[in-house]
Amino acid sequence: AAILFSDLLLPLEPMGIPFDFVKGEGPVIDPPLRSVEQIDRLRRFEPRESLAHVLDTIRLLRPRLADRVPLIGFAGAPFTLASYAIEGGPSSNYARTKALMYGEPDAWHQLADTFATVVADYLTAQIEAGVQAVQVFDSWVGALSPRDYREFALPHTQKIFETLRPFGVPTLHFGTGTATLLPAMREAGGDVIGLDWRIPLDTGWELVGEDRAVQGNLDPTLLLGPVERMLRGAYDVLQRARGRPGHIFNLGHGILPSTDLERVRTLAQFVHQQTA
Repeated sequence: AAILFSDLLLPLEPMGIPFDFVKGEGPVIDPPLRSVEQIDRLRRFEPRESLAHVLDTIRLLRPRLADRVPLIGFAGAPFTLASYAIEGGPSSNYARTKALMYGEPDAWHQLADTFATVVADYLTAQIEAGVQAVQVFDSWVGALSPRDYREFALPHTQKIFETLRPFGVPTLHFGTGTATLLPAMREAGGDVIGLDWRIPLDTGWELVGEDRAVQGNLDPTLLLGPVERMLRGAYDVLQRARGRPGHIFNLGHGILPSTDLERVRTLAQFVHQQTA
């Protein structure tokens, strides 16, 4: 499959949350969301207007891909988008996010529900533009305990998947550091649950439930080392899948910028040979 990459934070600006990319720091939200008044001022927007460039790109890509591979659209999950907005950028402990969750739960749920609505609208527009599957990325949700995930994240992510269900397109759900959250992520939704590299694939699949498809989960850094070690890692993932239907081989997180594309080609060829 092909995936149309665009930054997870694109919906923030039309909602009224300005951000910029600072060299050496990544995305910086200034001012960050720190008050109920700021949350009250957030706007729901029309993605067909405010993010028309993404949808136009989808319409351009579909004819070029033809029927060779499906096109996957994606967006961030409410917890990850909210934590970016509250922290002002990446965080090591998500202290401000959790302070809002614990100290002002009503404000948190208002914020997360707003993001859920915006993301559902955005993915709906991507489906209407031509994507054939969608993936929801919860990059930072591994910062939550299972109890907190169920209380503060699950209902809002679930809302997205329930909104998309009538369209009948495959849905994928991925987070990092989620070994303890996998049963709850299954409840939140997604036809396919992504596994990161921190958990053996067979163990993760057992936690998700073998009636649900899984995607993953080779450590992306293996593509930076010796080819032999990379292929051993890939072989281990495939062995743990045991040839069962419902496994989509992939990395356990995003491909690293310094990765040699020739390594990617070698890995793809190896997986095709092993699963032919």
